[in-house]
Amino acid sequence: MDRSIRSLLRGHWYDAVAAVLADRDSDDPRLQHAGRLAVAAKRILDLDAEDFGQIGSEFAAPWARALEEVSFPATPREPQRGALGSLVGLYELMLEVLELRAQRHEPLQVVVTAHLIGEYLPLLAWESRLRHGGDPLRMRTSVGERWGTASPECTHSSAARATAKRSLNACDGDVVGYTAYLDKFHSRLGNALAVCSMNHQTVRAGERPDVGETCPTPCGWAVAGPLAERRDLDARVRLALLYQDSAIVALRHHAPVGHFFGVPSTSEIAEAWLATWDRLSAPWPDGSNPLTAAGVPDLGEPAEALPGMSRLVSAVAGRAIGPGTLIRTIGAEISEQIDAVAPLGRAS
Repeated sequence: MDRSIRSLLRGHWYDAVAAVLADRDSDDPRLQHAGRLAVAAKRILDLDAEDFGQIGSEFAAPWARALEEVSFPATPREPQRGALGSLVGLYELMLEVLELRAQRHEPLQVVVTAHLIGEYLPLLAWESRLRHGGDPLRMRTSVGERWGTASPECTHSSAARATAKRSLNACDGDVVGYTAYLDKFHSRLGNALAVCSMNHQTVRAGERPDVGETCPTPCGWAVAGPLAERRDLDARVRLALLYQDSAIVALRHHAPVGHFFGVPSTSEIAEAWLATWDRLSAPWPDGSNPLTAAGVPDLGEPAEALPGMSRLVSAVAGRAIGPGTLIRTIGAEISEQIDAVAPLGRAS
């Protein structure tokens, strides 16, 4: 029994570990604690971010505090801003989840996680400029002028205008309104900001890949600061948008749950990633592709499930970001708890 738990932990099958420990129905507090840890690890592996704060509050370990720091605040004005304050920790967690899903041979979950990585990628690019992760509590001090208005000079689509407007007042009302903003609008915020960064005062037409709507009449806040910094932000945003429109992300849209069909194979994922990487790493007319710039770290390569994913995330963020160790830390704590009762290497 104990050897089987060791194998399950090595494969990060925390749901199975929790089931085995529950079946034992032990009154030993260490085994009970190990069971609670396994349930928490399973929920974190599922990227149940809405409840990260609640999960973390149930434990006193350092990893629990780290988990709260990557959660989305449950109420509008919580002092701990979590992923609204910075997306870096959340990306470290997503990169770790990507690795563990691949280790568990779960191709659909690899594709789902790769899609989630893309959802907030333009916002991750903007974090270096905003100094936060798109926190609606601070957006009023970060933007201005035509942002979130109905001005005809603004090139935002109606959906982007709605997102921009909601980002300014999402924390002014009740929990219901704030939660609705997180559910329906926050993942679009980076794409609304992307239009503002890709303005005609920063980059001329034809200099870089055409990845969507650009702004011919930018607001003053969007063109504030040195030109070199604005061009750097523009490049990182374009790289993020290229990824969002890539073959690996498209696999998620073609992989519906159910109907017996559509689950991508490992070879299909590999082919899609190679096609994605070829597009992401292609030279740009002005030679400014951040992915091929000198100094971008190769974190995790070549052992990554999708080799180069950490390099891509780092290039978009403008800083080094690699897979975290939060879930594996919980796994190690589970082993310690069970070993304290009976060493896992010995059969029971």
